[in-house]
Amino acid sequence: MVSVVHSLQRASGEADALSQLCLGLSAPAAARAAEALALAREAYGDKLLGTGESILQHALGMAVIVASLDLDADARIAALLFAASDHVKDCNERLKVGFGDTAAGLVAGLYRLGKLRPLTRAAAGGGGTGEGVAEVKAQAEILRKMLLAMVDDIRVVLLRLASRVQTLRFLNNAPGVQREEMARESLLIYAPLANRLGIWHVKWELEDLAFRYLEPETYKRIATMLDEKRSERASFIDGAVARLKAEMAAVGVRAEVYGRPKHIFSIWNKMRGKDIEFSEVYDVRAVRIIVDEVKDCYTALGIVHHLWQPIHGEFDDYISHPKGNFYRSLHTAVEAEDGRALEVQIRTREMHDHAELGVAAHWRYKESGSSVKAGGAYEDKISWLRQLLSWRDEIADSAEWVQQFKRAALDDTIYVLTPQDKVIDLPRGATALDFAYRLHTDLGHRCRGAKIDGHMASLNTPLKNGQRVEIVALKSGGPSRDWLNPAQGYLATHRARSKVKQWFAAQDEAELLTQGRSLVTRELQREGQSQANVDELAVKLGLKSAEALYLAAARGEVGMRAIDVALRGGAEPLPPEPEIHTRKSQSRAGDSRILVVGVDKLLTQVGTCCKPMPPDAITGFVTRGKGISIHRVDCVNFRNMAARNPERVISAEWGAQSDAVYPVDLVVDATDRQGLLRDISDILSREKINVTAVRTQSRGGAAYMSFTVELSGTTALQKALTLLREVPGVISARRR
Repeated sequence: MVSVVHSLQRASGEADALSQLCLGLSAPAAARAAEALALAREAYGDKLLGTGESILQHALGMAVIVASLDLDADARIAALLFAASDHVKDCNERLKVGFGDTAAGLVAGLYRLGKLRPLTRAAAGGGGTGEGVAEVKAQAEILRKMLLAMVDDIRVVLLRLASRVQTLRFLNNAPGVQREEMARESLLIYAPLANRLGIWHVKWELEDLAFRYLEPETYKRIATMLDEKRSERASFIDGAVARLKAEMAAVGVRAEVYGRPKHIFSIWNKMRGKDIEFSEVYDVRAVRIIVDEVKDCYTALGIVHHLWQPIHGEFDDYISHPKGNFYRSLHTAVEAEDGRALEVQIRTREMHDHAELGVAAHWRYKESGSSVKAGGAYEDKISWLRQLLSWRDEIADSAEWVQQFKRAALDDTIYVLTPQDKVIDLPRGATALDFAYRLHTDLGHRCRGAKIDGHMASLNTPLKNGQRVEIVALKSGGPSRDWLNPAQGYLATHRARSKVKQWFAAQDEAELLTQGRSLVTRELQREGQSQANVDELAVKLGLKSAEALYLAAARGEVGMRAIDVALRGGAEPLPPEPEIHTRKSQSRAGDSRILVVGVDKLLTQVGTCCKPMPPDAITGFVTRGKGISIHRVDCVNFRNMAARNPERVISAEWGAQSDAVYPVDLVVDATDRQGLLRDISDILSREKINVTAVRTQSRGGAAYMSFTVELSGTTALQKALTLLREVPGVISARRR
């Protein structure tokens, strides 16, 4: 007899639930929902979830919550069949045939999200103090983004939120560790997500239930301090709303007025965040007034202050003085007839839309604790999703609404997992090698392979959402120059490419240091001054340190003769100038390309040590018997000569350029390959750039090239460098 009664009660409960979940649906849609319930009853039977709740009862409760969100029939059907993937044979095909592709896709999306449950549970289970708390918050944030990125249809996330609300409702009478875990996870992951999507009543219920389970004594204490039931607070709000509407109508101001009682979790959050007592919380009861124009805001404020006594110090004019995130509204707190406080917010419709959907959106400052700067694709898309939620009642065609949601998919970032289940976000198109560099630069340098979901994969394999990636690395080693070749697709992120380039630059510098140290040491030994202080010698040559001297010597910027002069303290006469570039096709006397201040028709020669060209800042140095040598003002050789004979420095500037050309040294670093020199030569030939000298060197798979070319100025120089950088395999191209 008892079992019969239970069966009848269960049948009655299912009928009531079916009636609620079909509210607002057409007759054909309601019939589809009934068919889905029949399939769910057949598939689930008396099976239970891990929480101990009946799968069927969970599905019904979840579907009713989804219906309260005004979602369509496909979403309600998906709620009923949320666990079908595990309990219906050939689930996807059967659901497509019976209920359509959309409903089947929603169920499949729920199944994929279910795989993230261990991650959200782990994130909620961590934490502590100091850096541990920061790490937990960071992982929670990235998990919320991952939940959105893992789905093609935002309704899947709404279904997941409905499922969590139903779980917390069921756990009301099931205290224990599992309930606390669920509550903590809900506060950390799901309530903020509901908040960001603007699903307020889901957010409030998640927060209040979770808070009640985690802090039962605090919850009861605040509930007692409210000294009135929620229904009584709601009744007071209804009365205040009616009174305000009547007063606004009497003065001819069109207004939307509504309110809600403050939830217990919100009250506790404010007490904790502001370190205040309950008596100082003025927005336990709150009303919002939305009007058409700014002037109506101040009219409404006058009415509020006429009806109730303002509380001193509790008025904020964020219209005249907006917050840093451009939030605008009037806030005031008044004392009602019963002696309790009432908070009133007044704003225009435009201000309200901005506060709810723009850079001042409620979640941006409630969750962060302070204003967050505007901008960012993720925030923009969240706002777009919230707009779509608010428009769902205005879009008659549900198919159009679905397409709008799919257009708002968060598809510019992917989320992948480490072997320890830490979530890492990367730009779409990032590879396993990018992942390695994201974890740690040294790991990227030593990376030699990767396992994706347990299977070996090449380092240039693009990653997908939800994959688990494990890096295989050597104990030591460095990157390959092939990684910088765009054609091979190893690196998609700028950060990783920069790290590889920095590594090779450091290796090149180390090799130059070795070469330069050898040159300088050999010269010191030749001069019999092997014990000389190299740091002091460097300073004499206008350099900062011994290392700078070694690099300059290796690059040819400081010659051995200059070192000899510095060793002798400048007592010996200066050596002849570096070999001067001359062009037989032009007369040096009176060269119109260079004007020497105060002197006309003077022999001028361009120094080959720095090879100046317009519009480089230049200066002159009077040589012995060779006229004026022209140098760039930052030329090391010129600085050394000028330091010893400042009286021989003379001002110079560029004259009329006409069709003059100038020698320039170009340096190219590249990945060595067959045909590289030919491709570079083709570029220079095509641009009609005359090459007067070439020097190349290859080692360790890298090519180092130096070209002396003739160019007319910096415009031609920049064009030549741009073209050289586009040659496949070229890592860098620069003027020496």
